[in-house]
Amino acid sequence: MARNKYPEVTVDKILDVSQRLFLEKGYDHTTIQDIVNELGGLSKGAIYHHFKSKEEIMDALGERMFVNNNPFEQVKQRTDLNGLEKMQMAILLNQSDDLQVKLTEQAMPLLKNPHVLARMIETNRRMMVPYLQELIEEGQKDGSIQSPFAKQLAEFLVLLDIWMIPSVFPANKEELPARFLFIKDMLEKMGLPILDEKIENQMKKLPYFSE
Repeated sequence: MARNKYPEVTVDKILDVSQRLFLEKGYDHTTIQDIVNELGGLSKGAIYHHFKSKEEIMDALGERMFVNNNPFEQVKQRTDLNGLEKMQMAILLNQSDDLQVKLTEQAMPLLKNPHVLARMIETNRRMMVPYLQELIEEGQKDGSIQSPFAKQLAEFLVLLDIWMIPSVFPANKEELPARFLFIKDMLEKMGLPILDEKIENQMKKLPYFSE
């Protein structure tokens, strides 16, 4: 059999089909065979050549969606915003992306799997921390952020995001808002008053935040 000269095309096709099926049928009700059936001639072996599991497909979908709709890149050139405001705008843009929110909702139960959780933490650390650190350093320079710990705060924000996931740290509809207020108060005392009323209202619209 001839080698596939365009593996990235195959990967994109697998991800496109998987994303549609995950959103239509739900992650748990979509099998690898379901994905194969929609790939127009590609075999199950073609999928496993690129992805070891369905969990890896979901992980790749999340990474591709972030790259294609990177909220940090969208706010980077905004000269009308200071560093803190750019961080807040990036958070709002990310939470307002309906497709991202729906896919994240499908992925959340998977985080009970320690391997999936570890991979998500590593992906977030690798992709998010540099952007967060850059904006924190910008805020330090323009005076909107009053903390000397740019790298440490960037890493801390990634960890706090995981604490807000109820499938990792169980919480009911009263406890999640309390966590948010605790984080808001703590970050303000650290010199990073990033969580304002707009972000709080947007978070209340998230399915897992109001359940």
